[in-house]
Amino acid sequence: MDEFGELARLIDAAYDDRSLLERAEHRAAVDQALEHLDQGRLRSASPVGGEWQAHPWVGRAILLYFAIRGMEVHEVGPFEFHDKIPLKRNLSAAQVRVVPPGTVRYGSFLEPGVVVMPGYVNIGARVGSGTMVDTWATVGSCAQIGRECHLAGGVGIGGVLEPPGAMPVVIEDGCFIGSRAIIVEGVRVEQEAVIGAGVVLTGSTVVIDVSGPKPVEHRGRIPARSVVIPGTRNKTFPAGVYGVPCALIIGQRQQSTDRKVSLNAALRDYGVLA
Repeated sequence: MDEFGELARLIDAAYDDRSLLERAEHRAAVDQALEHLDQGRLRSASPVGGEWQAHPWVGRAILLYFAIRGMEVHEVGPFEFHDKIPLKRNLSAAQVRVVPPGTVRYGSFLEPGVVVMPGYVNIGARVGSGTMVDTWATVGSCAQIGRECHLAGGVGIGGVLEPPGAMPVVIEDGCFIGSRAIIVEGVRVEQEAVIGAGVVLTGSTVVIDVSGPKPVEHRGRIPARSVVIPGTRNKTFPAGVYGVPCALIIGQRQQSTDRKVSLNAALRDYGVLA
């Protein structure tokens, strides 16, 4: 990110003092940052030494972009939109497929081979090559989705813009996210994990690995190749003992299972098909 040092300096200064947005160089810096995001030259978070690092100035640039944009009418065939942010353009040149009425916002980046069914990809997000964003799945602001993933129907990947620098949701390469799963608050799903339908993962969700002789707890992270299903565990309240939601790691994805495996095939290995 060192090559963007001067851009970051101008944006950070304008974020701290909004009056600087009246100057052409600061407004141009915001526009340039969004163009870099849109073209994939810049990202809101990136892997560094096996971990992920957020870039706060990029989030500030997105927020400033909202500040300098006015409301406009955007017409796409029979559809009309009224918003500050235009839709992403030149999809054919980018070698991505977006099925009507799927929506991809300017300032996001899709690598070649991405397919977006009637879902939604928000500003600042990045989606890796070969990934399917299925019907009614949403990819929130700044979320990082890896290559060869499948976000099944109705998946909700949360976004984050404030505070700038908050870690976005990260879904690493080769993951399968089952229908209606919800992943928010900067949760990291490591490579080739399988998240079952209806699993809810927040920053505070207890994730319990029950595949060994003793339970092992995680929060905010799903280890690589884990197979995860919804679960509950008992918690004592003043009014009594009640089951509260958690997520259960029931095992690891089998080596014999192809990366494009269906959710049912992955769960069949552990005898937990509904």
